[in-house]
Amino acid sequence: MWELLWLLLPVAAASGWWAGRRHGRRQAERSQRHPSGAEYVRGLNYLLNEQQDEALEVFIRLVEVDSETIETHLALGSLFRRRGEVDRAIRIHQNLIARPNLDEGNRGFALLELARDYMKAGVLDRAEGLFTELLGSRTHQVEACRQLLVIYERESEWERAIETARRLQRCSGQDQGYLIAHYHCELADQARRRSDPGAARQCAARALAADPNSVRASILEGDLALEAGRDRRAVRAFRRIESQDPAFLPEVIDRLLDAMSRAEHPSVLKGYIDQLRGRYNGFTVIRAATRVIREHEGEEAARAFFREQVAQRPSLRGLRDWVAAETERASERTRPSAEIVLGMLDQLLESKPIYQCHQCGHQGRILHWQCPSCRQWNAVKPIIGIEGE
Repeated sequence: MWELLWLLLPVAAASGWWAGRRHGRRQAERSQRHPSGAEYVRGLNYLLNEQQDEALEVFIRLVEVDSETIETHLALGSLFRRRGEVDRAIRIHQNLIARPNLDEGNRGFALLELARDYMKAGVLDRAEGLFTELLGSRTHQVEACRQLLVIYERESEWERAIETARRLQRCSGQDQGYLIAHYHCELADQARRRSDPGAARQCAARALAADPNSVRASILEGDLALEAGRDRRAVRAFRRIESQDPAFLPEVIDRLLDAMSRAEHPSVLKGYIDQLRGRYNGFTVIRAATRVIREHEGEEAARAFFREQVAQRPSLRGLRDWVAAETERASERTRPSAEIVLGMLDQLLESKPIYQCHQCGHQGRILHWQCPSCRQWNAVKPIIGIEGE
């Protein structure tokens, strides 16, 4: 209540100042009503008695809407919206828009605030209508585009989201390629769910055209190639991730190595494994490389590689796999102790997150291309370090 009281004090000051400047016909009209000072005191009494509806009506009447008081009305409506009192915010902004003497610029601000009110209330169709109307405004196009993207994302209207993101790119001058790429990937996912791989491939290609660094599009393209039995194409798509963002290589390393095993000469696969030895420190990659080395070079070579990598790049996951391997080779006397340690490590790793949002810090065990907490795209990545990759 005190926050509202402090905001309304300038309203009272403005009303008193305007009262001293009114003469002639308005002075006569005012004399038939309560004096402005009395109205202000009455409004304060309502506030102090927590009769906020009555106080709101008094202060709306008290302040005449014009170019010098519009900001006070807008601030009052914004305050109610932040407090969760959306109905009151809507009433204030609707009252502003209904004023015939409101100029075009101030009407645009009032429309923007009313649209935000409807967004807060979850009335997305009305909010969408107002934001669409504001697309014709010079001063509110960028904000209207951004809010429309929020609506289209919530409603999974990806085609309209793509169109709006392109418009945002034109009017803001800021590259939205990464966003457009994600929307095409969403369309690709929809096509895969309805068993239309051709449409999915087209969407993945459009995503890469919009953002050549789209890891998600490369993963999609690789998976679609695997489903079609095109291993070499899958290898090209998955290997592209190394230059786009190597932090995501663990997401595809098993599929990549399997595809290479089928499509490439063993010497090519061995050369790639050798590259991984000194270039990448993710545990998932080390484990996958160990598996391939075991298949092609034998158990001793695999054990030597894994031991070397875990010593150079210690991690809980590496320790867990090392203990598991030692447990299999342990004697009957030492195996129970090794199994206890292995069980403890398994329980510890079950509680550890795998991914983290670099925008808000949200952590989880599932990869989300859009953070479920802050709703940012391209913000969630695998955790690297002793407790992660």
